[in-house]
Amino acid sequence: MGVGISVGALAATTAVVAATAPDSITPGGTTPDGNTPSAATGGAAPAPSRGRAADRPLFLGTYTSVEGGGTGVGLATYAPETGTVSGTGTLSGVDNPSYLAAHPNGRTLYAVNEQEDGGVTAIALADDGDHRILGTRATGGAGPTHLSVHPGGKWLLSANYTSGSVAVHPIEASGALGERTDLSTHSSPPPGPGQTGPHAHQIITAPDGGHVLAVDLGNDTVYTYRLDTSAGTLTRVSYASLRPGAGPRHLTFHPSGAFAYLANELDNTVVVCAYDAGSGQLTPGEPQSTGAGSAGSNFPAQLVVTGNGAFAYLANRGHNSLTRYAVEADGAELRLLDTVPVGGDFPRQLALSPAGAAGSGGGLLFAANQRSNSVTVFHIDEETGELRSAGAPFTSPVAVCALPL
Repeated sequence: MGVGISVGALAATTAVVAATAPDSITPGGTTPDGNTPSAATGGAAPAPSRGRAADRPLFLGTYTSVEGGGTGVGLATYAPETGTVSGTGTLSGVDNPSYLAAHPNGRTLYAVNEQEDGGVTAIALADDGDHRILGTRATGGAGPTHLSVHPGGKWLLSANYTSGSVAVHPIEASGALGERTDLSTHSSPPPGPGQTGPHAHQIITAPDGGHVLAVDLGNDTVYTYRLDTSAGTLTRVSYASLRPGAGPRHLTFHPSGAFAYLANELDNTVVVCAYDAGSGQLTPGEPQSTGAGSAGSNFPAQLVVTGNGAFAYLANRGHNSLTRYAVEADGAELRLLDTVPVGGDFPRQLALSPAGAAGSGGGLLFAANQRSNSVTVFHIDEETGELRSAGAPFTSPVAVCALPL
């Protein structure tokens, strides 16, 4: 959220229901790249051709209630070797799916419904592209902007930006969601400068699996919880304060689990944080440069770290660039190497392909560019971490999330 589209600007406030939602892959409509899917596939992913047998699925998040937005979750594929993206249709019936996450088993996709009556939607994935919406559950808050699946695969965690709270839902064997088991509101410490209240922007599980961390932009705070994996309840165990007005947005862990990197949206900095797995305590270090403009002109969105822990990348909204860092001292230090144009406008989210997220390095980096309605793809050099464009941007309406599987 932050400098993105406010919940107030999202006109649709469709009531969230727990019953199974109507599902359809838009027949006869246009694909995210503007092409028309064949009537034979009804907009579903076509059977892979001999030359594209290795193509992988790519899911695209958008806003459905803004002018020029999408009509649901965008469906596409990408070629792991070339980075070429091809649109295959749209899964309609999902309101404002601005952030997406996959179950560890790869059989279910989850989407936030970023609107006043916040919700989270479960989608059963099919190899033939005939995906089905399993239903939507209320988050108990407004404007959810982030969600993640606990590594055990039994709990979905979500962050309500507007109301400053985090929620937990059980995941059933089918991948569908049960009734919410917990809701925690960030009532203290008080909001930072210029903020009227808490704004939970992200919730993730630490690599140790024992703690859940929630990043709150409004309170300039990262909260650590312990999740009861039997009851699905959260117990706050500590919190880390950033300097007033920092506006922390997204946290990313180093593969070692001993350090995490935090993007601060409002003061245009990144921070290396030490993390203690035993206590769950996060200890922020000194803020450092993004190499991209100044506070007020650039708004960092998200950091990602390669699976081998050698490089980190930051999305810069405003500067419209990607910052490359070398990760040094076993994860304790970030050294700024360079910035490169992202090839789009307002890169809201980054994602690594499974190869990039694996320990070998290399692979692809995807950037969802909100204001230019595009997704850009880059090859990652395994040795240097340098980024090389994979080709022309892929057109996708109000692209705010790209999830390659």
